[in-house]
Amino acid sequence: MSTFFGLETAKRALAAQQNALYTVGQNVANANTEGYTRQRVNLTATDPYPAASMNRPAIAGQIGTGVEAGEIQRIRDKYLDVQYRENNSKLGYWTAKSDALSKMESVMDETDSDSSLSNTMEAFWESLQDLSTNPEDVSARSVVLERGKTLTDTLHYLSETLSQDKKDVGSEISVSVNDINSILEQISDLNKQIAALEPNGYLPNDLYDKRDILVDKLSSYLNITVETEKSGGNAKANADGIYNIKMMAADGTSVYLVQGSSYNSVEVQNGVDSDGDNIIDSPPASGEMVGITVGGIQFAVSDANGNVTFPQGKLLGLIESYGYQYTDANGNTVEAGTYPEMLDSLDKLAYTFGTVFNAVHEKGTDLEGNAGTAFFTFGSLTDYKGAADAISVNSSLTYSKIAASANGDPGDGSNAINLASVEDFDLSSNAVSLEGFSSMLNIASLGLPFTTGTINSNYEGIIGKLGVDAERANNLEANSSSLLESVETNRQSVSSVSLDEELTNMIKYQQAYNAAARMITMNDELLDKIISGMGVVGR
Repeated sequence: MSTFFGLETAKRALAAQQNALYTVGQNVANANTEGYTRQRVNLTATDPYPAASMNRPAIAGQIGTGVEAGEIQRIRDKYLDVQYRENNSKLGYWTAKSDALSKMESVMDETDSDSSLSNTMEAFWESLQDLSTNPEDVSARSVVLERGKTLTDTLHYLSETLSQDKKDVGSEISVSVNDINSILEQISDLNKQIAALEPNGYLPNDLYDKRDILVDKLSSYLNITVETEKSGGNAKANADGIYNIKMMAADGTSVYLVQGSSYNSVEVQNGVDSDGDNIIDSPPASGEMVGITVGGIQFAVSDANGNVTFPQGKLLGLIESYGYQYTDANGNTVEAGTYPEMLDSLDKLAYTFGTVFNAVHEKGTDLEGNAGTAFFTFGSLTDYKGAADAISVNSSLTYSKIAASANGDPGDGSNAINLASVEDFDLSSNAVSLEGFSSMLNIASLGLPFTTGTINSNYEGIIGKLGVDAERANNLEANSSSLLESVETNRQSVSSVSLDEELTNMIKYQQAYNAAARMITMNDELLDKIISGMGVVGR
């Protein structure tokens, strides 16, 4: 055995403990770095001496040769990563839905006593009741006209604001699609760098962290699965390898978003390139969303039965909020989604209200004994679509032309009573009786989009549904957030840096380093005795 054997063993110990201390320093330095995964040095004993052979020295047995820093690896639980990404997709979806519905609630705010639609409608009905008691009063007639204009202005405001909010969601879809493509490009680039390092025996932990941060972010947009592929060469057994990221729809359609160093761009079907980068990232210029295209594979939002098949995540939440269309089993195009459905309901309400009101008004007689004309107009509309934005008080209507009378007498307010009762007409009836008239109003012949309930109950149903949907989205967002926080807490308990633990490790490695240094001193004294003190007998 060499005289310097112990010195070499102590030197290895110094180097190994020094590496461990440097790793502790790296952990402490990144204790507050987002996405950083704590690292540790795997210390392993070096091969003992002598090796088994025919010419091995005749000593008592094998003796250890020291320690080496085998590798520096991240401490991470892959199962918790999968759980986190699954819950992150759900949170991304419900957050997008909750945000859209919250904005819609603020627009359709029924707590505002002055400007809400229900209050402006109520003020309009009250002005008609006042007119019924004073049918010849000019001020009462003028109030009816002004409150009618206020009502139409409120409908215009709601329609225009909801349409603008819908456009804002469309812009957010564009931003999200571009962000997704940027993430995919970065992940593929990191895959390329990792594939160049792992075969040389390295564990590129910092690159792993960067890639996992991006995958976590991607999981908020889309429901994804991560498959790993070995990079080959002399890669270590615990190397993370290459990430191949797959997106799968509920109907089983799947495609690789990232495969090695290549990726497939996400694009909007039939959409628009908003920034000139040759990526179709914005919703169609006309009509609703249909779906997205990835690598030539089209992912529709829903099937012919209206069942959503698109992968869950923030992108789906935005698409459902913005609106989408699909072809049903009968070949008809169906539009669905949060904003289209609300705008459609508002148009139905405006058209039903205006059409019924006009029908009653036209049966009456104005202050001058002439037959009533249309109180509201809808421009060039041929059906209810766009009615909330188009409805307005007839420009030719003056206070004297309000048909408040049923029998032609200027002092009769019977038809004003009928007009004030329009909100409570049963729309499912074939006909409705009117005060002062022998004939009934034929509701069925008006071609109304609402055919059940009353105008008032239909509006209450619209607001009620909005409230229920918003509450559900808020609750599920809170639940998803709570589940994600729970998983993240578990993940951080494994992967995050504990300064107390690192301080303990620092003391442990420092003591081991000092002991190794003391061994070198001891070996130095032994060598000094051999070199300087031996072989001098008899001089």
